[in-house]
Amino acid sequence: MVLEVALLDVKPGREQEFEAAFGAAQKIISSMEGYIDHQLQKCMEKGNRYILLVNWQTLEDHTVGFRASEQYQEWRKMLHHFYDPFPEVEHYVRVCGGGL
Repeated sequence: MVLEVALLDVKPGREQEFEAAFGAAQKIISSMEGYIDHQLQKCMEKGNRYILLVNWQTLEDHTVGFRASEQYQEWRKMLHHFYDPFPEVEHYVRVCGGGL
Protein backbone atom coordinates (compact mmCIF):
# COMPACT_ATOMS: atom_id res chain seq x y z
CA MET A 1 0.00 0.00 0.00
CA VAL A 2 1.17 3.52 -0.85
CA LEU A 3 0.03 6.68 0.91
CA GLU A 4 -0.30 9.81 -1.22
CA VAL A 5 0.09 12.99 0.84
CA ALA A 6 -0.84 16.42 -0.52
CA LEU A 7 -0.73 19.62 1.50
CA LEU A 8 -3.41 21.88 -0.01
CA ASP A 9 -3.36 25.63 0.55
CA VAL A 10 -6.69 26.97 -0.66
CA LYS A 11 -7.04 30.60 -1.68
CA PRO A 12 -8.32 32.45 1.41
CA GLY A 13 -12.06 32.95 1.45
CA ARG A 14 -12.74 30.02 -0.86
CA GLU A 15 -12.69 27.25 1.75
CA GLN A 16 -16.42 26.47 1.69
CA GLU A 17 -16.49 26.46 -2.10
CA PHE A 18 -13.46 24.14 -2.13
CA GLU A 19 -15.05 21.75 0.37
CA ALA A 20 -18.21 21.55 -1.72
CA ALA A 21 -16.21 20.94 -4.90
CA PHE A 22 -14.13 18.29 -3.16
CA GLY A 23 -17.31 16.60 -1.95
CA ALA A 24 -18.29 16.11 -5.58
CA ALA A 25 -14.78 15.35 -6.86
CA GLN A 26 -14.11 12.60 -4.33
CA LYS A 27 -16.49 10.38 -6.32
CA ILE A 28 -13.97 10.51 -9.16
CA ILE A 29 -10.93 9.39 -7.19
CA SER A 30 -12.82 6.72 -5.27
CA SER A 31 -13.86 5.09 -8.54
CA MET A 32 -10.29 4.60 -9.78
CA GLU A 33 -8.54 1.25 -10.02
CA GLY A 34 -6.16 0.72 -7.12
CA TYR A 35 -7.88 3.27 -4.88
CA ILE A 36 -8.28 2.08 -1.27
CA ASP A 37 -9.52 5.08 0.74
CA HIS A 38 -8.94 8.75 1.42
CA GLN A 39 -9.26 11.51 4.00
CA LEU A 40 -9.42 15.27 3.62
CA GLN A 41 -8.60 17.07 6.84
CA LYS A 42 -8.65 20.78 7.63
CA CYS A 43 -5.86 22.44 9.60
CA MET A 44 -6.92 23.92 12.92
CA GLU A 45 -4.18 26.58 12.94
CA LYS A 46 -4.49 27.71 9.31
CA GLY A 47 -8.11 27.71 8.18
CA ASN A 48 -7.29 27.59 4.48
CA ARG A 49 -4.90 24.61 4.73
CA TYR A 50 -5.96 21.02 4.15
CA ILE A 51 -4.18 17.70 3.94
CA LEU A 52 -5.32 15.04 1.52
CA LEU A 53 -4.35 11.46 2.33
CA VAL A 54 -5.09 8.79 -0.26
CA ASN A 55 -4.20 5.12 0.05
CA TRP A 56 -3.45 3.36 -3.22
CA GLN A 57 -2.57 -0.27 -3.85
CA THR A 58 0.53 0.75 -5.85
CA LEU A 59 2.37 3.96 -6.73
CA GLU A 60 1.47 3.44 -10.40
CA ASP A 61 -2.24 3.31 -9.57
CA HIS A 62 -1.89 6.98 -8.68
CA THR A 63 0.91 8.28 -10.89
CA VAL A 64 -0.09 6.44 -14.08
CA GLY A 65 -3.60 5.03 -13.68
CA PHE A 66 -5.19 8.14 -12.15
CA ARG A 67 -3.05 11.00 -13.43
CA ALA A 68 -3.07 9.75 -17.03
CA SER A 69 -6.84 9.18 -17.04
CA GLU A 70 -9.70 11.21 -18.45
CA GLN A 71 -11.14 11.24 -14.94
CA TYR A 72 -8.07 13.14 -13.72
CA GLN A 73 -8.80 15.91 -16.22
CA GLU A 74 -12.24 16.34 -14.65
CA TRP A 75 -10.69 16.25 -11.13
CA ARG A 76 -8.24 18.93 -12.23
CA LYS A 77 -11.00 21.17 -13.61
CA MET A 78 -13.00 20.84 -10.40
CA LEU A 79 -10.19 21.47 -7.89
CA HIS A 80 -6.90 22.85 -9.17
CA HIS A 81 -8.05 26.48 -9.45
CA PHE A 82 -8.48 26.62 -5.65
CA TYR A 83 -4.79 26.11 -4.82
CA ASP A 84 -2.16 28.75 -4.17
CA PRO A 85 0.55 27.64 -4.36
CA PHE A 86 0.00 24.45 -6.30
CA PRO A 87 0.49 21.51 -3.92
CA GLU A 88 3.47 19.22 -3.85
CA VAL A 89 2.43 15.58 -3.69
CA GLU A 90 4.57 12.91 -2.04
CA HIS A 91 4.17 9.16 -1.62
CA TYR A 92 4.96 7.12 1.49
CA VAL A 93 5.15 3.47 2.48
CA ARG A 94 4.69 2.22 6.03
CA VAL A 95 7.85 1.40 7.92
CA CYS A 96 6.32 0.49 11.27
CA GLY A 97 3.28 1.20 13.39
CA GLY A 98 0.27 -0.41 14.94
CA GLY A 99 -3.01 -1.44 13.47
CA LEU A 100 -1.88 -3.44 10.45
